[in-house]
Formats: sequence, C-alpha cells, structure tokens
Amino acid sequence: MPETSGDVTIVRREYSHPDAVRLIAELQDLYTRIYGSPDASPIDDDEFVPPRGALALGYLADEPVAMGAWRRVGNDRAELKRMYVADRHRGRGFSRAIVAWLETSARDHGVGTMVLETNKNHPAAIALYRSAGYSDIPHYGYYADNPDTVSLARKLRADPEDSPG
Repeated sequence: MPETSGDVTIVRREYSHPDAVRLIAELQDLYTRIYGSPDASPIDDDEFVPPRGALALGYLADEPVAMGAWRRVGNDRAELKRMYVADRHRGRGFSRAIVAWLETSARDHGVGTMVLETNKNHPAAIALYRSAGYSDIPHYGYYADNPDTVSLARKLRADPEDSPG
C-alpha cells in the first residue's frame, strides 16, 4: 500500500523492479564516485521480500527519486541497505521518509534493532543516521575490516526491561 510522506509517495517494490534497478545503478555510480568502486557486499534479491526484508521506492508523481531497503540479519536484527536519493532531489527530507518507512516495516515484521554500515567518506549519510538516533556499534559484516567503515544501530522498540514498572 503506498504511503505519502510530504511530497514523496513510498511504495514497496521487488528488488528486480525496473525502477529499483535504475536507482540501484545510480547508487552504484555514486559509490564509485565516493569510494572508488561500487558496493561489493553480497546481495540476494530474496532478502528483500517480507518477512525477510523489504525495498521501498519514493516517487514524485511517476518518477522514482529515492529508495532504501532492509534485510533481516538475525532474529531481532535487520540491516539498512541501498539508501539513495537522486542528486537533484536531495535536501527535501526524502531520506528521512524512506528511513521511517523502512523502520516501521521492519518493526512490523518483528525486528527490534536496525544496523547499518556506511563509510567515513560519506559524511552526509553519517549525519542523517546519527540525527535519526543511530549510534556507533562494533564493526560487523562485509566491510568490518575496512578502517573507513562506520557501523551504526538504532533500537526500533524498547526492551521489556527498559519499560517503566
């Protein structure tokens, strides 16, 4: 079911959807500009099918302008992946809208913590995640040994012992 957040309409899509494929290619080009190469971490399209995960695209009218995804990486943990907003549409809050949609989707599928990997060479991404409540965690995953990796996490729901008595 599409959800509108400000100017953008967010829709869950398959990883292989033509609009997703186009935005993923643009994202890989961005990674090459920032990091010198595309993201090489292994991806399986089926990881982004509920309840294992989801991919969301943000549309302005019929134009895909933003995307993001989550995939389960444990019983209570999911990883944020493929966050992207087309260059000409940055600074309009679309990343925040996509992150909020992804967090709600993951929480609805029983995920308690969202984790992510980014890189010191992407300060805008780091600023977005930290402003959304993500905190540093020990490195994990495909880029754990890269000294420029930044690993962050955010609880999506309170632990029962954190609730007032």
